[in-house]
Amino acid sequence: MNGSNLPPETAGRTERAAQWLYTGLWRVLVDWFRVPQQPPTLPVRTADHLESFKPAFAFLRYLKLWFWIVCLLIDIGLTVGYLAAAIALFVAGFWWIALLLLPIALAIIIVPDIFAFIAVHLRYDTTWYVMTDRSLRIRRGIWTIHETTITFENVQNIKVQQGPVQRAFGISNLIIETAGAGGGGDSSKQGPNVANRGIIEGIADADRLRDLILPRLRQSRTAGLGDEDEEAPRGAAWTPDHLAVLREIRAELATMSG
Repeated sequence: MNGSNLPPETAGRTERAAQWLYTGLWRVLVDWFRVPQQPPTLPVRTADHLESFKPAFAFLRYLKLWFWIVCLLIDIGLTVGYLAAAIALFVAGFWWIALLLLPIALAIIIVPDIFAFIAVHLRYDTTWYVMTDRSLRIRRGIWTIHETTITFENVQNIKVQQGPVQRAFGISNLIIETAGAGGGGDSSKQGPNVANRGIIEGIADADRLRDLILPRLRQSRTAGLGDEDEEAPRGAAWTPDHLAVLREIRAELATMSG
């Protein structure tokens, strides 16, 4: 998880310069802010499955696409504004002022692009997902590290979300909603980690993860993380004997009410 792992097939001098800067900056940020370079941990029993993973690299390219679209629109606006001001200054005979403003204009146009490029990589590099048989943990952030833990017993709904641009990159989001997440508002317009909801962003195998999590919702018997009885059978559910007793109770109650 560092800038040196970035693939060489980057396009444009600005991106190459920003990538070179990011490679060194990442090491500095890791030391300054004590950014964890390893995935988060979860309590896990010996027989449990533990999986740590990051968004697909296509997610970084997806973020870069929107980065370049936004930067292009902003840079065009700034360039047009400078050219209009420069033409007005030349007409008024203050051409030397236009030349003095040129380095400032270039700095205003280019420097924010570099920092925004770095922010895109930071978002990708600091995102981790960890999943066990009973829970999921999502970590994001560098200045403030956010970790969201979701216990599968509390999950009410799992859905795959994929827009047309995500489809072109072969990625999608897995949205996991827990009890109370469905009340009011459009959840798709909220942040990646809100109360009662977690999003596994930018993964290439959302369907596989969904199919992997769904059976675990039925297997998880408690809301605790690691405090289940080791001797209790996993995936315990209602047996035919339990159902028979419940039917007898129902029949007896019906007789008493009659």
